[in-house]
Parts: sequence; structure tokens; C-alpha cells
Amino acid sequence: MANCARQTMQRAENASLQPRVRIVAADVTLDGRAREAAGLESGRFDQVIANPPFNDARDRQSPNAARAAAHVIDASTMLAWIKTASAIARPGGRFSMIARPSMLADILAGMERRFGAIAIRPVHPRADEAAIRILVSGVKGSRARLALLPAVVLHPDGALGQFTPQADALINGEAALLM
Repeated sequence: MANCARQTMQRAENASLQPRVRIVAADVTLDGRAREAAGLESGRFDQVIANPPFNDARDRQSPNAARAAAHVIDASTMLAWIKTASAIARPGGRFSMIARPSMLADILAGMERRFGAIAIRPVHPRADEAAIRILVSGVKGSRARLALLPAVVLHPDGALGQFTPQADALINGEAALLM
């Protein structure tokens, strides 16, 4: 993933972003000095984005042990991701993550007293189906209350291989998803 990010930043159309982007590959569960030495400096970042493993140990897992371990997260590891985000975000900085809805309680517990102005946006495959992901965002040190935002619906009802206009615009970089 870090190599993909580096290649993306080398593209000419991203030249204006290059001075402001630094790609760091580090273990997000590191604490204190080890985290700092890996390049995750405390209180430095305006925006921290996380895409942690999605699966619970009870979910169907890959038969490949390394792949299974990389895709599974438990409550304590989720807390480590959130603690790291809080440590490296500057005061007033934003933390955003994507997760499965089943992780929401653990996420909110981890964000408590670290982030406020928490916004949750469910992502549904179709309007009449349960959410498959949630987008969660918060502001370090804010005391603003939680907001449940309108859902993102990926596919029109009954349509295979098609996206809703909103999802299509998001996927193709023609729209931004505000949290």
C-alpha cells in the first residue's frame, strides 16, 4: 500500500500535493518513542485516516495464516489504532476511519475522551439492505455531540454492476464525502 501511495504521489497531477504529503509505513500499535522513531510524530497531523482490518476472529477467515492475521482485528487492537490516531493528530485535528458496523461500540468506546464531533455515516450496498461499512470521523479534543449522517448507498435496487449517482461520483473523484 505504501508503494501504491508513493507511485500515486509521483504522478504529475499530484505535483501540487507532493510538498505536503509524507508516506510512512509503520506499525500503528507502537507506543511512545517507538512510534515517534517510526515517523509517527505526536501532535503533528491535521488528518489521520485509518483503514484497519475489518474481520472479527469469529468471521470466516482465509486459510492462509498470514492473510487471516492481517485481516482480523479485536477490540484491544482497534483501541491501539484509535490511541495512535489520537497521539499523532494535532489538537483540533480530524480522525477518520472505515470499519464494519459490528465494530461501532468498540470504536465509540475508544474515541471517548479523545475525539468529539463524532460523525457516523453508514454505507449500504442497496437502500433496503443493512449497512456493510461505517465511516466514522471525529475531531481531537472537541466536545461537540455525535451526529448520524445520511447513508451512502452504493447500488440502485435491482441493478447489478451499476452504482448510484452519488457512489459513482465519489468513486470517480467527482464528489467529496463530507463528514
